[in-house]
Amino acid sequence: MTEEANQLIVGVPKETFPGENRVAVIADTVPLFTKAGMPIVVESGAGLRAGITDEQYSQKGAEVVSDRKVVFDRGQVILQVRGFGANPTNGRSDLELFRTGQALVSFFEPLTAGDEVKAMAERGVSVFAVEMIPRIARAQSMDTLSSMATIAGYKAVLLAAGLLPKMFPMLMTAAGTISPARVFVIGAGVAGLQAIASAKRLGAIVKGYDVRPAVKEQVESLGASFIELEIEAGDSEDKGGYAREMDESFYRRQQELMARVVAESDVVITTAAVPGKKAPILITAEMVKGMHPGSVIIDLAAERGGNCELTRPDEKVDKAGVTVLGPTNVPSTVPFHASQMYSRNLLTFMKHLVKDGRLNFDMDDEITRDTLLTRDGEIVNSRLREIFGLEPTSERSDD
Repeated sequence: MTEEANQLIVGVPKETFPGENRVAVIADTVPLFTKAGMPIVVESGAGLRAGITDEQYSQKGAEVVSDRKVVFDRGQVILQVRGFGANPTNGRSDLELFRTGQALVSFFEPLTAGDEVKAMAERGVSVFAVEMIPRIARAQSMDTLSSMATIAGYKAVLLAAGLLPKMFPMLMTAAGTISPARVFVIGAGVAGLQAIASAKRLGAIVKGYDVRPAVKEQVESLGASFIELEIEAGDSEDKGGYAREMDESFYRRQQELMARVVAESDVVITTAAVPGKKAPILITAEMVKGMHPGSVIIDLAAERGGNCELTRPDEKVDKAGVTVLGPTNVPSTVPFHASQMYSRNLLTFMKHLVKDGRLNFDMDDEITRDTLLTRDGEIVNSRLREIFGLEPTSERSDD
């Protein structure tokens, strides 16, 4: 078998989602893809908003083309940040560029993008949704959600620091002592833990809260206090390690606890989200009224409706002197490192999928099985078939 036959050409188009500055593959990872038998064809200008020029791609061995259609024609697998499901308006124009037997690897928001999933299935495209990568030990280096959450948690603290009319650290000055800011982080997943660490580095007094008691040790290891609400062990997270949706009585008790801690905080950063569900309201308008003027709320769950009742996606809301900010697509505001991390995640994921120059659909493998949405004109993901009310399908492996 020739060397060319063992290669799988990968296409990287420019992102079209409004305000999306990331790129799926950066220049520095091109040689690593090539070495793994996956030469890169990239659309001209794809990396510019992340600070990567066409010349840098060419120098690293990528083929740069000006025609978007050529990227789709040449690429046997298309790598994107936002696939059609996560870019339903502008992504529709790419639908006709896909062909039967091609594959797409990207964020896709499949749990809420039923029509887009079905449209890709009808085109005969095999879609892999990277946000469905299971949180297991051997998939950590592929975990795109964790990579992007790391950036979001860090940036949330910087946004808060820029809006707060105080400095974060305690300072001893000739003009007297400056008290440290008090930061409360709700949700101790990757974004929350990064926010806690970043706020501590800036010198704030930090408290953290999560429905999962098991994360207490992680919160405290970063120098923050953990706010506890007693619940039954095992009720707070699913088998994938994500927070589970709780019942109404739990959320009532939680809000009583929140009201007290929120009132004494200068900054509140919320990160609580349940995959495929509307974000739970953790901070009511009444709680916001109880905060001191000048206080800041950064709601990282704004894309899912927000954890604060007053949140408006991508708007700054002022309520009695309290600022509520609901930024969306936060990783895109740090596009260089976000693209770097995402590109590395995709490289590891593709090396897992590709065998002898072609995609290996090993349905006995948890990573492949959980991320594959569509194949051969069908929706094959069992979770999606259940959501869409479809009968279970027989799974097969192609080695």
